Amino acid sequence: MLNAIVRFSIRFRGIAISLACALLVYGIYSLSHVPYDVFPEFAPPEVSIQTEAPGLSPEQVEVLVTQPIENAINGVSGIESLRSRSIQGLSVITVVFRSGTDIYRDRQAVTERLTTVASELPTGVQPPLMTPLTSSTTWVMEVGLTSDKQSLMILRTIADWTVKPRLLAVRGVAGVEVVGGEVRQLQFQFDPQRLVQYGVSVEEVIAAARQATGVRGAGFVETPNQRIVLQTEGQSLTAAQLARTVLVHHNGANVTLGDVARVVDAPAPVIGAAAIRGKPGVILIVDSAYGSNALEVTHGVDAAVADLRSSLEAQGISLHPEVFRAADFIDVALHNVRDSLLIGAVLVVVVLFLFLFNFRTAAISCTAIPLSLLAAVIALDKMGLSLNTMTIGGLSIAIGEVVDDAGLRNLRGNTGFLPSSQYVRPGGKNLWTPWHCLHLGNPGLPYCGTDPYTGPLHPFTRRARSPTARTARRPLAQEGISRAPASRRESASAIDNSCHSSDCAWDWMSLLAE
Repeated sequence: MLNAIVRFSIRFRGIAISLACALLVYGIYSLSHVPYDVFPEFAPPEVSIQTEAPGLSPEQVEVLVTQPIENAINGVSGIESLRSRSIQGLSVITVVFRSGTDIYRDRQAVTERLTTVASELPTGVQPPLMTPLTSSTTWVMEVGLTSDKQSLMILRTIADWTVKPRLLAVRGVAGVEVVGGEVRQLQFQFDPQRLVQYGVSVEEVIAAARQATGVRGAGFVETPNQRIVLQTEGQSLTAAQLARTVLVHHNGANVTLGDVARVVDAPAPVIGAAAIRGKPGVILIVDSAYGSNALEVTHGVDAAVADLRSSLEAQGISLHPEVFRAADFIDVALHNVRDSLLIGAVLVVVVLFLFLFNFRTAAISCTAIPLSLLAAVIALDKMGLSLNTMTIGGLSIAIGEVVDDAGLRNLRGNTGFLPSSQYVRPGGKNLWTPWHCLHLGNPGLPYCGTDPYTGPLHPFTRRARSPTARTARRPLAQEGISRAPASRRESASAIDNSCHSSDCAWDWMSLLAE
C-alpha cells in the first residue's frame, strides 16, 4: 500500500503538490478556528443542584431538603452516581451521568424532576437551581477590585451591580462568582421592649418592610380619549426612608419602623474574603461555558474590562485583570510548540543537507513537519476536541518523531551497508570491512568508493523487503576474488531474511567477518 502511494506521488507530482497545498491551506484555517482550552474535557457529564435553606441546621437540610430532591431525581436514566453535601443553610447535590451521554438532555431531564419537587420543600426554602454548564476547568479569568477611597461594601455593590452584569454579557461566559467584600443589607435591629409596647409582631415588621421596598404596578385609568398608565413612586431605597415607613396606628399616632427597630445599612455576615497583592478587595471569578474557546472568552473579558476601567477609575477603584488568566498557559504552550517546530525544521535541514548535499531532499523532508502537525490539528477539529496544554504538549513531543521520520529515516534510506564479507581473498581472508555508501545528488547513483582489488564499486541493489539486505553487484572476473563458501552464504541469507531493522546489519556482517 505504501509503495503504491509513493509510486503514485512520484508519477503524478502535480496532484501530490496540489493536495499538499490544499492540506496546508485547510490546516491553517482549522488552526484559526479550533477551540483552545487549558485542559481537555476530562470530567464526565454532571449536573450540580444547589438549594438555599436559610436558618436550617445541617441535619434539617439533609432531611427536609436534600433527601426529597435525591428521591425525585434518582429515577432519571443514565445516572452513574449521585453524591450530596448538606451544610448550614445550603444543600448541594452532584449528579454524575455515564460518559457519552448528551449533557443537554441530562440537564433537561433533571429540570423536569426539579419542578415537581419544588412545591414539596418547606416554607422559606428557595427553589432548587442548577448551576451553569461550565467546562472542566471552569475558571478562565479572575478580575480584582481594590480602592483606597471606597469601602468594601461599596466595592461589593459595584461588583454585583455594575461589573458582573457586564462580564455576563460576554460571549462564552457561563457565570461570574463574586468573592470578598461586604454585601450591603438594610437591616432591622429590633428592640423587643418596643415591640411589646406597641403590640407589634416581627411578621408585621417584615411585611411592612417588604411593602415599602417592593415595586408594584398601579394599573391604568380609562378616559374617553386614551388609557393613562399609572406608575407608583416612593420606593424606599435608603435606611432613612425605610425608617419612616408607617407600621401601625397606635392611640391616634403613626408607629413607624424606626420606632420599633434600628434601621441601618450594614454588611451581611461574612462568608469569605479576598485580597489582591495583600490589599483587601473583591475578586470576580469568570467561568467559561461548556465547549467555548478559552482564548476568545479571555479576549472578550479583556474588552469588557477595558470599557469599565475609565468609569471605575473615576470613582477611585482600581481594576486588576491579571490576577489569574488561563490564556497565559495556552500562550506559553503555543510558544513552546512554535519554538520546537522551528528548531526541528532547522535541524532537519542542516542534517540532511550536510549528509546528503541535496537541498531538494532537505526541503521535501522539511515540509513533512508542518504538514503533519496541521493534519493532526484537522483531525482534532473534526473530532470535536480542543487544543489545550496537554494536546499541544503531545504535539511538541511528536515533532521529534516527525523529525526522525522526515530526516533520520531519509538518511537511513540513502545509506547502504555493503556486505563485502561475501568476497574473500584467496586463503579465506576478508576483502575489507563493511562500507557505508552515501547517495550524493541523484539517489539512483550511489558512490561507494573504490575497491583496491576490484576497482570502482557498482551501484547496489536491495534484497526483498529488508532495508539491511543490500548487496553490491561487483565483477566476479577479477583476479584473486572468489565467492564465500555456500554454507556461510546460506547462514547470511537466513539472518538477512529474519532482520527488519538496521540493527541486524552489524550481526549479519559480524557473522561473515571471521
